[in-house]
Parts: sequence; structure tokens; C-alpha cells
Amino acid sequence: MFRREKEIAMTPEELKVNVEKALEEIRPFLQSDGGDISLVSIDNENSVKVRLQGACVGCTVNQMTLKSGVEMTIKKYAPQIEEVVNVG
Repeated sequence: MFRREKEIAMTPEELKVNVEKALEEIRPFLQSDGGDISLVSIDNENSVKVRLQGACVGCTVNQMTLKSGVEMTIKKYAPQIEEVVNVG
């Protein structure tokens, strides 16, 4: 598998803004099912911690949503992010 070239580094502030933009993009889909999401932290500029809320907390497919929806959207805005973890 090909490894991406090193992305142009963002400042911590730019990274947070971009992660928040990603969450704003995915939020309406979660809210339409009675859920929501909030940013908890960004660690080491490559790991995002989020908190799934509302209906997402007890949803049986929340890990799939986290990986295929939330993580993919965050990586679109901030390619250096390697993982997204729910700390719910």
C-alpha cells in the first residue's frame, strides 16, 4: 500500500478549525437520527477524540458510523489525522 506524502503541516489552531468543519458537515446526518457529536480533544496532532451523544450512544452501528462517516470526513479536512476515537 502506498503511503501518503507528508502533508503540509497545519498549526494546532488550523487543525482544530478543520476538524470542527468536518464535524459540522457530518452533524446533520447524526442529528437526523437523534444523535450528535462533539470534539473532546486533538492529541499529538494525529488523534481526534470525540463524544457521540444522544441516540448515537446506544446505537449498535456507532463504530461503523465513527469509522466510515466521521473519520473519513475528518481525514478529508485534516489528512494528517490517523485515528478518531469515541470517548463517550
